[in-house]
Amino acid sequence: MLAEYIRLQEDRDFTKHWKKWGPYLTERQWGTVREDYSPDGAAWENVTHDDARSKAYRWGEEGIGGISDYKQKLCLAWAFWNGKDPFIKERLFGLTGNQGNHGEDVKEIYYYLDSTPTHSYMKMLYKYPQAEYPYGQLVNENGRRSKTDREYELIDTGVFDDDRYFDIFIEYAKHDAEDIIAKVTIHNRGPETAPLWVMPTLWFRKTWFTGHEPFLPKLSLVRSNQVKAFNPKSGNYSITFDGAPDIRFCDNETNRERLYGIPNEKNFLKDGINDFVVHGDDSKLNPAFTGTKAAAIYKLDIKPGEKAEIVLRLQHQLEDHPLEICNHCLQQREKEADEFYNQLQERVTDPDLKSIQRQAYAGMMWSKQFYYYDVERWLEGDPGRYSPPKERKQGRNHDWRHLQNYDIISMPDKWEYPWYAAWDLAFHCIPISRVDPEFAKDQLQLLLNEWYMHPNGQIPAYEWNFSDVNPPVHAYAVQRVYQIDKKANGGKGDQEFLERAMHKLMLNFTWWVNQKDSDGKNIFEGGFLGLDNISLFDRSHAQYYQGKLEQADATSWMAMFCLNMLRISLDLCEFNKVYQFTATKFLEHFLYIAGAMNNISAEQISLWDDEDNFFYDIFHVPGKEPKKMKVRSIVGLIPLFAVEPIREELFDQLPEFKKRLDFFLREKPKLAALVSSWIQPGYEKRRLFSLLRGHRMKKVLQKMLDSDEFLSDYGIRSLSKYYESRPYTMKINGDTFSIKYTPGESDTRMFGGNSNWRGPIWFPINYLIIESLKKFDFYYGGDFSIEYPTGSGNFMTMDVIAKELSLRCIRIFMRDENGNRPFNGTNEKFQTDPHFKDYILFYEYFQGDTGEGLGASHQTGWTGLVAEMIHKFYKERKPHPYANSTTLFRS
Repeated sequence: MLAEYIRLQEDRDFTKHWKKWGPYLTERQWGTVREDYSPDGAAWENVTHDDARSKAYRWGEEGIGGISDYKQKLCLAWAFWNGKDPFIKERLFGLTGNQGNHGEDVKEIYYYLDSTPTHSYMKMLYKYPQAEYPYGQLVNENGRRSKTDREYELIDTGVFDDDRYFDIFIEYAKHDAEDIIAKVTIHNRGPETAPLWVMPTLWFRKTWFTGHEPFLPKLSLVRSNQVKAFNPKSGNYSITFDGAPDIRFCDNETNRERLYGIPNEKNFLKDGINDFVVHGDDSKLNPAFTGTKAAAIYKLDIKPGEKAEIVLRLQHQLEDHPLEICNHCLQQREKEADEFYNQLQERVTDPDLKSIQRQAYAGMMWSKQFYYYDVERWLEGDPGRYSPPKERKQGRNHDWRHLQNYDIISMPDKWEYPWYAAWDLAFHCIPISRVDPEFAKDQLQLLLNEWYMHPNGQIPAYEWNFSDVNPPVHAYAVQRVYQIDKKANGGKGDQEFLERAMHKLMLNFTWWVNQKDSDGKNIFEGGFLGLDNISLFDRSHAQYYQGKLEQADATSWMAMFCLNMLRISLDLCEFNKVYQFTATKFLEHFLYIAGAMNNISAEQISLWDDEDNFFYDIFHVPGKEPKKMKVRSIVGLIPLFAVEPIREELFDQLPEFKKRLDFFLREKPKLAALVSSWIQPGYEKRRLFSLLRGHRMKKVLQKMLDSDEFLSDYGIRSLSKYYESRPYTMKINGDTFSIKYTPGESDTRMFGGNSNWRGPIWFPINYLIIESLKKFDFYYGGDFSIEYPTGSGNFMTMDVIAKELSLRCIRIFMRDENGNRPFNGTNEKFQTDPHFKDYILFYEYFQGDTGEGLGASHQTGWTGLVAEMIHKFYKERKPHPYANSTTLFRS
């Protein structure tokens, strides 16, 4: 067994806690809801980037390339100074949601390059300019730009011209579970010798004022190159630095005078090391060489084209000559990481795709974060401390007092979204299950625990507003992760995982039915239910327009939820036949939802439009005829996701379920005929439940696969390109609303700074489309074909179309015929420079025509689905008539 698999097994069996230490520091604690103690909830302005170096946080810690233990008691990260910046670089900089012309945006260049699931080996790259960092220029220029302008990025400022920057590679290797080697390798890419101060920094998260831990931990100098870290609960760690650094100490305490203009209670403050390095001011450093924060300061002068290295070792049990084994251990762990991924990627033959996939997995592993948020304590304040403003008790998240988060959680992006998001996390877990199925299962269970899930059954959405609604994809992720894990275990499924999840998902399903189907018509409203908020107006507040919106996508998500729960129930019947009764329950829900979509409350109103052959939302205004909002968007594609093929032989083992199914076929034939190809068996006698029978499915696919509508060279757009030259316009209560295809960034603030897009490509939607096509193909088999692209005269099976769509998404990251990667856009340095061109950024979404990456630049979570696309592409690859259409299909 490979070394990494042994470590995973030891961690799973609790024989050795290999995951105790990991990349659990966030990249932005400032500007988060947790740290916001303002009366108005203006989190971005309450704690700013400029405040951060002087403020001791309450709920978490941040750093560059940092690690911590899983309870984040002790932290280690890297700080740098080029001799020109106004303060040291110990955290990543970016614009707040109110500063950016397209919302929040990190203004740094960094890449996650490697990580095993136990973090026995990790590697990342941070690029640091040698010129003064252009903080003011970035703020001012982006502030000047409008919503119709591009974002102004760090690379645009010119600080990387003539290669005047440092490439800083940060590596970690575990000699044992609590014996960690860290190394930085700094390359001067510029033409001249350049100075650099490098500061590996240790500190304790401030826990000693909360009332929970009255003990004060302590860092102290024991030798000229060695620091002892003592915590009464976790004992001693020794940190040994190579060379002869200048080790300085202060405390993780707020500089109240600088931030608030009031006298400091402490002498040695959080920004003491910054002031010493930048200004030579040692007044806030502890002359006794003790404290709760310490940095080993290295002053380097690196010649052009040369490199420098710094190594340290953190260990519980100190040994003689601790640094001697460091390089050997790093090499060994990197070798073991290669072995682990070579086995996982054994079918992936293209070297470039292997690199893309491995970097995607690395990003998902690096994006784990210690997340601490006790809402009741946040609302009420800590014992003996000042009380939060009274306004917050009726403000954000006040009705989530039960919520107590204190876990390692997969984050969407540790700078732009440094808090979990329910449906992001569901998608994260699918590719993660290939690397670490136990972590994926634990993450899915986490949000279903009673201290996360609301007593009413709602799953918390995200920190900014836990009461918002995300599409109900948790059941889908549970079922997919279960199947992936089952196949990896030779056909043995994790019954306990699936059964636990099932019980909690039933509570969540009931919440949806009770809360989002207000009239009991099986037609659902939701609000923030789509990636694009594609609508003429804010669907979360339809009542502002004196009406009510019945949503095709919300209702389709619920139909998908029903079929996911049906599938889980049938999977559980392998262990206990009693679950065939829950399968019956969700079958009935599914059929009634399908019926309602076609005839809302017996009003002869359908979400399906027979003239356009597409699904639309319907807007009801009292006393007026309902209006179909005829916008061709992903709203009308989401009904594709409600599909489940089932092998006929399964029902011979489930007589009660088959009995109820036969009852529906006999007693409610019209209802059953809408969704079920049950009477007509498909390929190998398979049966199908789907919102889309043959005719409607073909019509929706006809539009989806039309390059003048949804089909881009890089996947499926979220809005039809038809509206580029012919915007859709509609009058509601005398007001005129319009929607136009805008394939890149949002050009309106209707939903805030960065959430009203009109046509980009999103990986979660494309992934679900691809999976749905495979399910249809499973039922129809190889004799059923669809024209692809629409109007081309070429016909393919849906399985082959699914592979072709996968390839279009994968191409976003691949080199094209000119050697360029579409996600890098028109930036020549990113495309051609040998120190940039092979590093991958997994953006939040992609320009609908060019594939350029947009939004959050490190959203490896759901965009990391590209790793799953690559895996499935090679795993299921078979020759087909269009084998020569891409290089990937060639032998």
